[in-house]
Amino acid sequence: MLVFLAELAGQVSVFNVFRYITFRTGASVMTALLFVFLFGPAIIDSLRIRQGKGQPIRADGPQSHLSKKGTPTMGGLMILSGFIVSTLLWADLRSPYVWSVVGITIAFGSIGFYDDYLKVTKQSHNGFSGRARLGIEFVAAGIACLIIAKVGEAPLSTSLAFPFLKDVMVDLSWFFIPFGAFVIVSAGNAVNLTDGLDGLAIVPVMIAAASFGMIAYLSGNAVFANYLQIHFVVGTGELAVLCGAVIGAGLGFLWFNAPPAAIFMGDTGSLALGGLLGSVAVATKHEIVLVIIGGLFVLEALSVIIQVFSFKTTGKRVFRMAPIHHHFEHLGWTEPQVVIRFWIIAVVLALIGLSSLKLR
Repeated sequence: MLVFLAELAGQVSVFNVFRYITFRTGASVMTALLFVFLFGPAIIDSLRIRQGKGQPIRADGPQSHLSKKGTPTMGGLMILSGFIVSTLLWADLRSPYVWSVVGITIAFGSIGFYDDYLKVTKQSHNGFSGRARLGIEFVAAGIACLIIAKVGEAPLSTSLAFPFLKDVMVDLSWFFIPFGAFVIVSAGNAVNLTDGLDGLAIVPVMIAAASFGMIAYLSGNAVFANYLQIHFVVGTGELAVLCGAVIGAGLGFLWFNAPPAAIFMGDTGSLALGGLLGSVAVATKHEIVLVIIGGLFVLEALSVIIQVFSFKTTGKRVFRMAPIHHHFEHLGWTEPQVVIRFWIIAVVLALIGLSSLKLR
């Protein structure tokens, strides 16, 4: 919204600063951070009153988690509120990419909210029907990918680029729509599975958002894209502002989610943030890099898939408990040890993923 002030730079020169994505990204971080700081306590108090018993705690989980009983969930509302306010203020709302990513974030957040609502009201882990939930996610993601394919320049808009290889690109044609939808849905659910300990999901999400904010900015800048020999995708630089909003809102949320958490993110936040990361990766043509930067989320999702497959086929479990962060808890790691060590893994994977921008 405020980007329109740049048009007045001829009359008031200071308004020229609103042209710069870097300035608006920094402002987006601070706006989202301040919003969550200011309104977070009121949101937490409101959710605590309305939810009563809070998020149900798994009886078969680590015994240390039983002390968290009564903690309210749906903390993703704090993150999404800060994200939306900051995006509306600082992003260029004329960009189709901005609305595609915002649309996915809101759609996935709404699905997660309904799932959280069912779990809280029923005091059960059985929320939204899995098949119905995935079906709606794929429809929303498919629409976003269709928009991304239409606004981009062919054949790049429907192509799959490979990291570390500057000229290798495969045009997926119409198959880009289901492929992109799969990336977005997978990212959303992978982050959702990671959200199981205080602060475990939000920091890797911020690390990934910072990484993709940089990727979006570089991919949307012809000079930098040419220098780094990455694909130039016109208009994606604006997505850096959205990634900045995620970082700011995430930092504010972490203030309240740090152990012992005053509120849980819930599916409302984790599903939305994962979908956002997936859609930014699809828009910037860095879908494979998402697998590297978001490797921690991939690991969490794979642990669940392996556990379910092994148990159904052999009757045996590979891990003591899935997702894998609970496995390490059962091995004797304390919750802070699991969380901080997983943060370190997320940083290392982000650095490896970002190295693909130069190593070609």
